[in-house]
Amino acid sequence: MNRLSRSALLVLVLALAFLVGPFVVIFLAGFSGGESLKFPPESYSWRWVLHVLEVEAFQRSLATSLWVGFGSTFCALALGVPVAYALSRFQVPGREWVRTALTLPLVVPGIIVGLALLNHMVLLYDLPVTASLLVGHTALLLPYTVRVVSSSLANLRVDIDDAAVTLGATRLQAFFKVVLPNIRAGVAAAFVLAFITSFNQVPVSLFLTGPGVSTLPIEMMAYMETSYDPSIAALSTLLVVFTIVLVALTEKVLGISKYV
Repeated sequence: MNRLSRSALLVLVLALAFLVGPFVVIFLAGFSGGESLKFPPESYSWRWVLHVLEVEAFQRSLATSLWVGFGSTFCALALGVPVAYALSRFQVPGREWVRTALTLPLVVPGIIVGLALLNHMVLLYDLPVTASLLVGHTALLLPYTVRVVSSSLANLRVDIDDAAVTLGATRLQAFFKVVLPNIRAGVAAAFVLAFITSFNQVPVSLFLTGPGVSTLPIEMMAYMETSYDPSIAALSTLLVVFTIVLVALTEKVLGISKYV
């Protein structure tokens, strides 16, 4: 293997500094011992990390984020896995148009998606806030689940479920007893990716939250409007560590990079 030239190494270091630098700043600021958010901190302490664990608004919004995250992820998988299987195994009329339509939530700016969902679910159908969040996040996560599960199905031979049907199983039995067990790693990877996407979602949640019901990222934004202490940096540090650990464990156990 050829060694990196000095210029290439310099570019690599600068790119890493650009990507990782903001996280380092937030991490150090989260352990500040001062009264205001600043970098570099004058002193270091666990004070603000412990403080965010006691804030009732953060606890309430965290419960909402977890409920919406898990609920929308399960709904997206319940819809996405059959869609991915149908697109991979059958000649669906207008299949390419369907694939294109499923990518729209990914390419359309989140603020436009949030405004459209607000008009339809809240203003038109008058759904409760939690139901609106659940439906909105499900719509956002569906493309992720379809793409990841489709990648897993592409690595599975088509004739394996045909063989099960030939041996007497119905299509439904072949799917649950043959196909699904063989793509469980891809389904698990889709679950983790969708949950993290939902948990960190801001633009759509910003439009769909209401009085007394808010997700954690939106609550963090509201907190920063009135307070400038290191609490948000401390909470951001905890969320970054949680996300990194979850993705690292998933990559080690499942190899998530094979599907995304």
